[in-house]
Amino acid sequence: MPPGPLISFNSKVVVLLDGKSFPVLFDSDKVEKKDVFTGTYMPSTELTGGYRILSYLDPSEPNHANLKKIMFFLLSLRRDQVIPEFHNSYTKLYDDLEAELAKKGKASFGEANDQASFTFLARSLYGANPDDTKLGSDGPKIVNKWVLFQLHPLLILGLPRLVEDGIFHTISLPPFLIKKDYKRLYDFFYQNSTPVLDEAEKLGISREEACHNLIFATCFNSFGGMKLFFPNMLKWVGRAGVKLHTELAQEIRSAIQSTGGEVTMAAMERMPLMKSVVYESLRIEPPVPSQYARARRDFVIESHDAAFQIKEGELLFGFQPFATKDPKIFDRADEFLPERFIGDEGEKLLKHVLWSNGPETENPTVNNKQCAGKDFVVLVSRLMLVELFLRYDSIDIEVGASPLGAKVTVTSLKKASF
Repeated sequence: MPPGPLISFNSKVVVLLDGKSFPVLFDSDKVEKKDVFTGTYMPSTELTGGYRILSYLDPSEPNHANLKKIMFFLLSLRRDQVIPEFHNSYTKLYDDLEAELAKKGKASFGEANDQASFTFLARSLYGANPDDTKLGSDGPKIVNKWVLFQLHPLLILGLPRLVEDGIFHTISLPPFLIKKDYKRLYDFFYQNSTPVLDEAEKLGISREEACHNLIFATCFNSFGGMKLFFPNMLKWVGRAGVKLHTELAQEIRSAIQSTGGEVTMAAMERMPLMKSVVYESLRIEPPVPSQYARARRDFVIESHDAAFQIKEGELLFGFQPFATKDPKIFDRADEFLPERFIGDEGEKLLKHVLWSNGPETENPTVNNKQCAGKDFVVLVSRLMLVELFLRYDSIDIEVGASPLGAKVTVTSLKKASF
C-alpha cells in the first residue's frame, strides 16, 4: 500500500485473511471509516470540488446521514425509469456489437458497455440523454480520466516498472489537469438534478456539495461498478458454456412470457438460476475487492483458527476474495458454480456475499457504510443477463486482462431461436 497522510512507513496494517474475520470491517462500533475508502492513500479533494465525499465519511460524522439520504431519495425518485432505460441503452449496445461483429468478426464489449452504462445512468437517474447536451458522448472518457487521477497510485497500469513506481505510484497527478473536463461533468449533473438538489437544501446540504456527491456516486461508484462488474460477469457466464446459456434463456424467457412479455421485478424474482448467477459472479470476483477500516478502540478479532489483539488506530485491510473464496464457508470455493445460491441452503450462504461493504442479507442505512445503491446494482446486473438471453441463445467470447478487470471481446452472438 502506498504510504500517504494516513500511515507512515512503520505503521501496522492488519490484513484479514478469512470469511470469519472479514465482517469486522462492517462493525461501526469497533471500526471507523473516515478517509479510508481507498486505503492508506486519499486523493485530493480538489478532484471533488473541495469536498470530502460520502464514501470517505464515517457514519459518526455530521453530513454522513443526510448525504446518504440524498442518495436514497435519488434512487426512489427515479425507480420507475430503471428497467425501461436499461432496455433502451442495452438494446443499442447489442445493436452496435452486432454491427461491429458483422464488420470485423469480433467486437469489444468494454467500450460499448462504457457508453451504454453512462447513457443508462444519465437517462434513468437524471432524465437526460447526454447526446442531447454539451457533454455529448464524452462522458465515459472524462470519467475514466477523472478516476485515473484519483486511483493512479493504486493501479498496475502495465507501464514499465520505473515509470509506474517513479511517477504514477509516487507523485499525485495535479488536479488542475482534469479541472476543465470535470467542470463539464459538473454542469451536466447540476443542470439535470434539480429535484435532488432541492431535497439536499431541505436537509441542510448545499447544492454544490450535493452535486459533487451525485457525480461521485453516479460516475465513480455506479458507472465504475458497471464498468468492472459487467465484463467480469460476462466472462464467467461466457466461459460456463452453452448448457448454462440454454438454461438461462429458457428460465428468463419463460418468466417474461408469464408477464405478457414485460420485464418486471416480479418476473425476475421467478428466475432462481439467473439470480444465483449474479450472486455467484459477485462472490467470485467482487467489483471492489479491497476494503478498509481503522480500529475505533482495542478489541479482539477472531479468525477460524485463532484470535488477535487489535489496538486502537490500527488500519485493517480486507481483500474480499480471501473471504468470499473461503473454503471453510464455500464448497469448491475457487470454482464458478451457477447454481450455488439456489434453494434454502443456497440462500443461507448469501450472508457471506460481501461486495456491497456489508452482507447481502442486510440493507444499507444512514448508520452504516453499506452501499446506498446495493439493490440498484443487483437489479441492473440481473437486467444485464435478462436482456442478453432474451435476445441471444448463446455468446462466445475471448478474455484478456486490463488494469481494471477483464477485457472481453465478443466473437459470436447466436440470436434467439425459441
